[in-house]
Amino acid sequence: MKHLLALLVIIAVVAGIILVIVRSKPYAPSTTATSTAATSTPVATQQSAIDDAIAHMTLRQKVAGLLILHTPGTSGAALRQYVEKYQPAGLILMEDNIPATRAELAGETAAIQASTIIPYFIATDEEGCTVKRLASDTFLCAPELKDAPVASTSAAFVARSALLKSVGINLNFGIVADITADPDSFIYPRVFGSDPQAVGARIAAAVDASTGATLSTLKHFPGHGETPANSHLEVPVATITQAEWAQKDKIPFQAGIDAGADLVMFGQLSYSSVDQNPATLSSTWHQILSDMGFRGLSITDDMIMLQQSGDAAYQDPMKNAIASLNAGSDLLLYVNDHGSTISGVDIDALIDGLVAAVESGQLPESSVDQKLEKILTYREKVAQF
Repeated sequence: MKHLLALLVIIAVVAGIILVIVRSKPYAPSTTATSTAATSTPVATQQSAIDDAIAHMTLRQKVAGLLILHTPGTSGAALRQYVEKYQPAGLILMEDNIPATRAELAGETAAIQASTIIPYFIATDEEGCTVKRLASDTFLCAPELKDAPVASTSAAFVARSALLKSVGINLNFGIVADITADPDSFIYPRVFGSDPQAVGARIAAAVDASTGATLSTLKHFPGHGETPANSHLEVPVATITQAEWAQKDKIPFQAGIDAGADLVMFGQLSYSSVDQNPATLSSTWHQILSDMGFRGLSITDDMIMLQQSGDAAYQDPMKNAIASLNAGSDLLLYVNDHGSTISGVDIDALIDGLVAAVESGQLPESSVDQKLEKILTYREKVAQF
């Protein structure tokens, strides 16, 4: 019996070593010559694999790696061709990407991932109730959970995250940290309430419940509840001071950060007393988030919303993208060709423009590399789910 136990221990150790080696394989976004070169160099650690990947990427691959994109359709083969063409950080799945069954969706996401070693982010907005993509998500959502025990939030998000994991979705833009008591507010049907401490407890519970199944995202920083306007139609303006914000809207975000949230999504809205710019373009708000102790990935809300606002200052998608990255965003989100006749951006032109911005010095390549290193680290993290 002792010999048998010893043999089992040895087998377990060897299996662990093999797993570490497999997880350390370098990034290979496609079968191009560039990615082949990246896979030819043996590496000993995840960090060296990421460093090696970045060193072998073209500038076009680098800037594309800062984008999460959307394209319509449920064909796994077509979506795989799309990611092979652009090599973004990942895709966001909207209603037009969700097939009839969970099995079909799992097959779709598996097809997307078949073209890479380090997984792509496959994201969606799965808050529950008002905003959800999966019909089988019948779990409680924020308005139903605000008066329930905190444990109910934990249970709902454990179940929600497990559902997403089961169909290959590894990133959920699903934790609304906004607060408001205004029933006329655009965001009201999606919040956990208006009491900062009570909402914060539920935000922390949702983050903790997501751990190990999906990456968690807090939204819409610095808080959508201070304005009733819809940021899909305009750039809302909140007029409270930063001190007032710190006593209220900051608290749920801080709770989520302290609980270990992986991403924070910036809203397409302005707090005019802090910065006239939308938060997605604001270096001030990115610094405030950093000062709160957040070290994860910062992502924009859909960048096309700025153009849809009709505000003349934000009609140039290239200008918006450069400004957001220079302000501190790690990831830019583009929900292309979805829900509106003007919800479109030329992705080829966008990537070409970002390459030109780096080459002209408008966007430092060192900054692109730093963002890409963080992004690849989190993409490697979802390989463990």
